[in-house]
Amino acid sequence: MQAFNPYLPSWEYIPDGEPYIFGDRVYVYGSHDKFNAKLFCVKDYVCWSAPLSDLSDWTCSGVIYRKNQDPMNRLGLRILFAPDVAKGPDGRYYLYYAYDFLGVIGVAVCDRPDGEYTFCGHVHYPDGTVWGRKKGDEFPFDPGVLVDDDGRVWLYSGFETHVPAIMSRFRGHKSSGGVVLELEQDMVTVRSGPKLLFPLKTNHAPEDFKGHEFFEASSIRKIDVRYVFVYSSTNNHELCYAVSDRPDGEYRFGGTLVDQGDLYLHGNTDEQHAANYLGNTHGGMVELNGDWYIFYHRQTNQHSYSRQACAERLVRTPDGGFKQAEVTSCGLNGGPLAGRGNYSAGIACNLWSREGTARYDRKFEKKLHPYITQSGRDGDRHSVQYVANMRDGSVAGFKYFSFDAEKEIRVSACGRGTGTVEVSVAPDFKVLSAGIHVELSGGRKSFTGTLSVPDGTWPLYFRYRGSGHMDFYGFEIL
Repeated sequence: MQAFNPYLPSWEYIPDGEPYIFGDRVYVYGSHDKFNAKLFCVKDYVCWSAPLSDLSDWTCSGVIYRKNQDPMNRLGLRILFAPDVAKGPDGRYYLYYAYDFLGVIGVAVCDRPDGEYTFCGHVHYPDGTVWGRKKGDEFPFDPGVLVDDDGRVWLYSGFETHVPAIMSRFRGHKSSGGVVLELEQDMVTVRSGPKLLFPLKTNHAPEDFKGHEFFEASSIRKIDVRYVFVYSSTNNHELCYAVSDRPDGEYRFGGTLVDQGDLYLHGNTDEQHAANYLGNTHGGMVELNGDWYIFYHRQTNQHSYSRQACAERLVRTPDGGFKQAEVTSCGLNGGPLAGRGNYSAGIACNLWSREGTARYDRKFEKKLHPYITQSGRDGDRHSVQYVANMRDGSVAGFKYFSFDAEKEIRVSACGRGTGTVEVSVAPDFKVLSAGIHVELSGGRKSFTGTLSVPDGTWPLYFRYRGSGHMDFYGFEIL
């Protein structure tokens, strides 16, 4: 079986994914979006996992923690933001979470990595005061947890915002940047800290972080003998990393790990001409079968409230760091996809209109842009994901495929209009691999043409040229 991006079923929406290996499986813990929702993270936490022997075979264990299990949220009115999980010194599994902007971090515990977690407390000082409730406390947000080799427990947190409605809730709090606390062996009591590690852009961030200063999404790993801190930068649509020889200080900027639109990868920094539409992202790193991967999320449905889990393989640098990964359709597949078979348009990793791209957290003219969406309601396992609203000049790109001969290609589409679907292995379409005439009158139809692609590994880009609009459901390489 092949693995794709997104790696979970197309009807599932898990952003903020933190991957961990427990036993012979990789588990992903994230928040839980709803398709076509109006807010982030409106559903309860679930856990997905896959055997290390088959990273295409993901299974859901069901709900592991509900919004109303915490005594501070008995009515379930607050929503669960990005979590993290760590195996404690006692062998049990601890789930750390923050309710939207409540300003505390809760902890739940379970005997199994994917079992039903029970509330066990809020992170608090030795005198019992909840962290975040003292005047002058740093604002608790986006927990990242590490139980070190020596058993010491480290909790990372922090974020930046300039939204007045959120800032007004900070009464008595500070938001200086990314901080670290050491916890006692009970996993909930503060032993020391918080200590500022990653000052904000507005708070004298170190020069080596310039242009990629800390914003949110703390995630921590120990790789070899060094500590690697993953975070979302002020650019919001990229995950960066910093490295130190100690868990609680002296971090140096490492670089960008992944950007949703491949910005910074080849010197392009133009958000209106990225390789994909942009929004927030959050994730963590894990080593799977000898390769390191960065887990992140993408946006769908022209907003930031229906996000999906993706992953990309990372390449190490000679000094032990990581090169920036390119966003792809094959993610966890371990290599290119087969140059034969059926593929959903929902696995498009590149998408833009004739006018370029946009950020989903800012105003843009939605009717001009293509977007990924689904045919059914939230949770409908029979729904079909597709690229909607491809107008003249719109492009959907898929990376990568392994080709060994010329073939035919069949595209599945509906909509209203007449035109041509151009296919190329290059985003500028200077050389066409296929040109398929389409006539769209409402119902879903298939159209076939000859595909001419050199032997080897290549992307495929599909561009609609014509009148009206096309909803692109998928393609078959014959």
